[in-house]
Amino acid sequence: QVHVVESGGGSVQAGGSLRLSCVVSGFTGSTYSRAWFRQAPGKAREGVAGIDSDGSTLTADSVRGRFRISADRSKNTIYLQMDNLKPDDTARYYCAAEEGVTFMLLRQSFYQNWGQGTQVTVSS
Repeated sequence: QVHVVESGGGSVQAGGSLRLSCVVSGFTGSTYSRAWFRQAPGKAREGVAGIDSDGSTLTADSVRGRFRISADRSKNTIYLQMDNLKPDDTARYYCAAEEGVTFMLLRQSFYQNWGQGTQVTVSS
């Protein structure tokens, strides 16, 4: 069974930074994909950034240049470094994980394993 646990959310002022962490355990194979999604109140959930076991990444246009996804294999952890945060980045951020790799790292339907989410609030 795959477990996904996020941490690192909080409240910051615009222009500030946060780093989210996601620990994934329970993978049985050597290939897998993990990604960050977010959902703001009243809006649909959207993909933010994804990374696969080969290290390939995909970042959404809306955050490219400000957000960076990375992975630490030894800790089974992925990170989302968020810089120059804007009020529009306010959302609940979710980590998702799945065995196997996909060219569409930000396709929500690919992922069956989701964390509970961590709240990020950016004030102006």
